[in-house]
Amino acid sequence: MTALELSSAVAVVGTGTMGQGIAQVALVAGHPVRLYDAAPGRAEAAAEAIGARLDRLVEKGRLGAEDRAAAAGRLTPAESLAELADCGLVVEAVLEQLDVKQRLFQDLEDVVAEDCLLATNTSSLSVTAIAGALRAPGRFVGLHFFNPAPLLPLVEVVSGFATDETAATRAYETAKAWGKTPVRCADTPGFIVNRVARPFYAEALRLYEERVADPATIDAVLRECGGFKMGPFELTDLIGQDVNEAVTRSVWEAFSQDPKFTPSLVQRRLVESRRLGRKSGQGWYAYGDDAPRAEPHTAGPERAPESVTVHGDLASAEALLDLMREAGIRVGRTEGATHHPGSIELPSGVRLEQADGMSPDAAAEPTIHFDLALDYRAATRIALAPSGRVGEPALKEAVGLFQALGKKVSVIGPAPGMIVARTVWMLVDFAWDAVGREVADAEDVDTAMRLGVNYPLGPVAWGRRLTTYRVVEALDLLHDEYPTGRYAPSQALRREAVREEYS
Repeated sequence: MTALELSSAVAVVGTGTMGQGIAQVALVAGHPVRLYDAAPGRAEAAAEAIGARLDRLVEKGRLGAEDRAAAAGRLTPAESLAELADCGLVVEAVLEQLDVKQRLFQDLEDVVAEDCLLATNTSSLSVTAIAGALRAPGRFVGLHFFNPAPLLPLVEVVSGFATDETAATRAYETAKAWGKTPVRCADTPGFIVNRVARPFYAEALRLYEERVADPATIDAVLRECGGFKMGPFELTDLIGQDVNEAVTRSVWEAFSQDPKFTPSLVQRRLVESRRLGRKSGQGWYAYGDDAPRAEPHTAGPERAPESVTVHGDLASAEALLDLMREAGIRVGRTEGATHHPGSIELPSGVRLEQADGMSPDAAAEPTIHFDLALDYRAATRIALAPSGRVGEPALKEAVGLFQALGKKVSVIGPAPGMIVARTVWMLVDFAWDAVGREVADAEDVDTAMRLGVNYPLGPVAWGRRLTTYRVVEALDLLHDEYPTGRYAPSQALRREAVREEYS
């Protein structure tokens, strides 16, 4: 099944931000486009707004003047659904209410031809449930664009329970022909991105609730150590606390209140207080010209130790050894030590260990945990979590050591799994759970998370870099610390860990 021919008209029903964006994408790709909105005058206003955006593309040199004129000639506001009768594809972007969408598509079935593809841009409702009201649900698919649709490349192509393979393939190929990067997924709460991304927000909120660190520090560590473009607190302020909390609650309820998806009470309180983020002027952070900037906790300068001793396998943190040598720190290594986890022994005798899922307080010796980094050489910040038995002189040694490597240091509470590691392990688990339940294949999950929410690395790829059996070990330790089921590794992740270890 090939993409929709350019001669076929595309209709967009609903002319808000998403509707206009989708219409612009189809228009620039070369299709005739019909705009319809139930509110009088909105389709005409949307056509004018799209024309203005095309003008800006011409000004920026991204669209030729002739192409802009041709596109404008293909754009037509419609006054009734009857004017969509000859369209080959209708994409809906109306209110996120099931009954509203069902009635719309029932009306469309009476208007369009039998081979017209029907698609919803829903981000929160079941594609299967919307299609359940139709006489011919086989031609119904989800085409979930990300906002702003003209700029973001990802499109989730969602097959409902009754969607025909030919319809899903045509939708996929059409999105691809429009210059998008489509991924296939089954109809599951949150689809790929909004399902797999939940731990990015949830773990940060849990760490804040446990008073491990403040929002600015958690954000800074995830950005400057984990490689994420934005931290979860600043990102939810941008999205809107009410929107983010509603998605979390919707997914949790759809999964029968599975503890892995449990919403945050502190975020609920933020929403109840109408501190919704940027749009209200106050969320986790204050906004406005006079608003003070929240700064992360950063330790003051300390002297680095002249030497350290490495015991065992430092796994993904082995890169630290070259950085230490380059900084002039002597690095000794015990012979024949291959056990994991490894450690870096400071002159004081205190050991530095990479976060492993246990609290540093559970270690037999005074221990300081350091967080996982996407790239230890490129990272500009590191988080340290000392156990209660670590004295101030030893902590200063650890701080000075990482400062000598060019890192800012944030000292946080003794949280099992710390910040980046705990977040990444859970993202890996959620990704493999989605793969195991055939929501999408591993490649599409990684593509969706990189393009949909701009993660520095797909969670499946990140798990393989860390080795999935070590991720399972870490999550098992976290599950021992928090025996609620939230951190229990999924069966799909366990199977992949066994396959990886013995392949």
